[in-house]
Amino acid sequence: MDQAKKVRPGTLLLSAAIGLTGGFLLAIPLSRSLTTDAGAPPLLPVSNPFSSWSVFDSREILVLGVDEGGGNTDAIFTLRVEGGRTSITQIPRDSYINSQSFGPVKANALYAYGGLDAVKSELSRLMGRPINHHILVNLNGIRTLSDLVGGVEVDVPKRLYYRDSSQGLLIDLQPGPQVLQGEDLEGFLRWRHDGEGDLGRLARQQLVLRSLFGSMTRPENLVRLPALIQAAGQNLDTDLGAMELGGLITAMGITELETERLPARPFYKDGISYLDTEWPVYQNGRNASDSSGQRYPFLY
Repeated sequence: MDQAKKVRPGTLLLSAAIGLTGGFLLAIPLSRSLTTDAGAPPLLPVSNPFSSWSVFDSREILVLGVDEGGGNTDAIFTLRVEGGRTSITQIPRDSYINSQSFGPVKANALYAYGGLDAVKSELSRLMGRPINHHILVNLNGIRTLSDLVGGVEVDVPKRLYYRDSSQGLLIDLQPGPQVLQGEDLEGFLRWRHDGEGDLGRLARQQLVLRSLFGSMTRPENLVRLPALIQAAGQNLDTDLGAMELGGLITAMGITELETERLPARPFYKDGISYLDTEWPVYQNGRNASDSSGQRYPFLY
C-alpha cells in the first residue's frame, strides 16, 4: 500500500499502553492528588509528560474500511481530535467525484484506481483541508474489536434480510435493541438492499461507531485497551508511528464523540447511480465539476 506501514502487534501494544497511561494522567492530573483541599495550590509542581500528545495537533486522519476483495472502500470517513471533541465526518461511498486523474468516479473507487495517495489528494481538495495521515482497516478488525468488548449494542431500525449464495452471505436481523457480534455485526454494516442505499448504510455505520466508541471508553475496557488494539492491529495499516498512535489514543480517550455525514442526494448519470454530495469546500458556491444535480435528475 502507498507509504502504508503494517503495524506490528508489539508496536501497537506499546503505543496503546503509553496512550492509555497518558489518558489516565490527563483525565485525573497528578497535581489534584497532591492538593490539601480544593482551593489550595499543589504541594509539588507536577507536569504531565504526556500533555504534549493530548491535542494531536488537530490533524485530519483518513479512515478507510476495505471490503473483502481489498479494492473498493466500504467505509470512508475523516477523524479529527480538537477542542475536547473527536469529530468523525462520514463521506458517502457513492459520492460523485470528477477526479483530476481518473475522471468521473465514485468515491469508493478512488482507492482501487490510485491507492491512498489518490484518496488523500481528492478528499483534501473537496474537504478544503489537508489530509496527510491514514488508517486502513478491514471488516475483520471491526469484528475483532466488537467481539472483545462483548459486542456492539445497537437499535436495529427494521427487519434486515438478504441472502447471497455466491458470497456465502446471509443477513437476517430482527428489529429492536440488541447486541451484535461477528457475522451479525458485519451484516448490519454491509446491508444496503432497500431504497435508502448508501445513505442507509451510513446511518447504520454511525450507530456502530457511537456504540463502539462508548464501549471502548468504559472503565472495564480502558484497562484492556492495549490488548484490544493489539488484536485489531493484525487487520490495520497506518502511516502513524508508535508515538503518534499513543497520542491519538490518549486524545480520543478523554474527548466526546461527534459524528456527522456530508449531505447528499442520489441521481443517475449514464445509467450509473451516484450521490451528489455537498462538499465543504463548495458549500459557499458549488463547483460544477463535482456537482451534477443541476444537469441530471435526482431520484428523490
